[in-house]
Amino acid sequence: MSIQSLGVGSGLDLEGLVTQLLEAESVPKTAALDAREESVEAEISAIGQLKSKLEDFQDSVDDLRSETNLKGREPTINNPSSDIEPFTAEASNSALEGEYQIAVTQLASGSRIETDDAVNGGFSSSSDSVLSSGTGSLTFKVDATSDAFTIDLSAGDSLEDLRNAINNADDNFGVIASIISTGTADGGAKLVFTSDVTGEGNDLVIVNDNDIAELDRVSTTNSLETIDNLSPVTSAQNSKATIDGIAVESESDEFENVIENVSFTVSELSELAADGVTYQTSKLSVGFDTEDVEATIREFVDNYNALKAEIDVLTNYGESDLEEDGALAGDSLVRGIQTGLANIMFSSVDSSALGTLFQIGVEFNDDAELEISSTDNIGLGSGEDRLSDALEDSFDDIAALFTDEDSGIAVRLYDFLDEYTSYSGLLKSREDTAKDQREQIYDDRATLELRLANTEQILRDKYLNLDQTVASLNSTSSALLATLG
Repeated sequence: MSIQSLGVGSGLDLEGLVTQLLEAESVPKTAALDAREESVEAEISAIGQLKSKLEDFQDSVDDLRSETNLKGREPTINNPSSDIEPFTAEASNSALEGEYQIAVTQLASGSRIETDDAVNGGFSSSSDSVLSSGTGSLTFKVDATSDAFTIDLSAGDSLEDLRNAINNADDNFGVIASIISTGTADGGAKLVFTSDVTGEGNDLVIVNDNDIAELDRVSTTNSLETIDNLSPVTSAQNSKATIDGIAVESESDEFENVIENVSFTVSELSELAADGVTYQTSKLSVGFDTEDVEATIREFVDNYNALKAEIDVLTNYGESDLEEDGALAGDSLVRGIQTGLANIMFSSVDSSALGTLFQIGVEFNDDAELEISSTDNIGLGSGEDRLSDALEDSFDDIAALFTDEDSGIAVRLYDFLDEYTSYSGLLKSREDTAKDQREQIYDDRATLELRLANTEQILRDKYLNLDQTVASLNSTSSALLATLG
């Protein structure tokens, strides 16, 4: 007799027995693996969260370790009216505080050349030929620079052909050609050349390379540059301004270091006074960029507190059996981070007259958070007062407090944090270890499943024999009973 399922032959619940034996073997081991996996997954997630917050804090620290961010000078401009804004200004970190009265009296411009009226040998229309026959070339240049380009002309080329060739030249350094039709027979059509090369003495020169008579009408000189043909109707000129009554000039619209370590760019003439002649001045004030520095310090405080809040969640011990511990509760690596940050932030920096963060208003409160307090609890002024005083009286010392290459707080904090957040840092190493543990759990699960499958087969083979034996005995018993009547 073929038995298809355990217990069919014997009538015993052997299938249930095998199931119970397998559960007794698998449940505790599976539960242990589940617990290990849950713990490791929580650790991996917690490390990722911690690393993210550390990187955010490191970004704000990075802003504070740069002198460029902490020693900035802020120029402000007060104009006579809001209708005209003659210039904008920038100041380097080494610019001195000061105020200047500035008036813009002239803007830089390039030169402008026009062909003659038709009645004086110019062109009657834009379709007139520049050359009636032959070929030739024109070279456009500014003598004070190395810029130059050449236009080749063919027989029958018109004003329009010349204009297009100039404007489309790949090496054109800033010459624009245009055609203006005067609408009169005497004026005709004029070819106008404008150059964007500014500055006195930087007039555009157009050389008739082959001394072709027809090209004298569109050039300023012959091939040897000994003959004058066209002359600029407007010469290139400098920008001009006055600073506290002193006349200054620049070849461009930008004035660099006319005021030491300050540059300003002019864009329109200053407003005229009531007499219609005198240019009114605008006041340029150069001072410390206290607003940006203050914002950077407050961001530093906020990011530290966000980091602390995240650490508190990750390291929290549950207050009851119903509240789970944080994934990194009691973790020595996190304790090391907290201790290291606190030690650095309230160390002393000898190169700064301020000495410590306390002098710029930053301190720990009762909850171990950073704050800039609004109340005076110890008789040394509130945090807000100390920060305000430092920004006003010790601006450059704030930079030294954070950026000194040996003991600057931001410099040391950045290097400390980098030990944890870098690609080869401690958190990456810790994360890799946890991921290796997770892989080992996956392997242990596969091993357990294989072992359970083997155990199940052994049990089935064992109880199959029992089932068959009991079935055979039952059959023999039935036969005997039948024989005995």
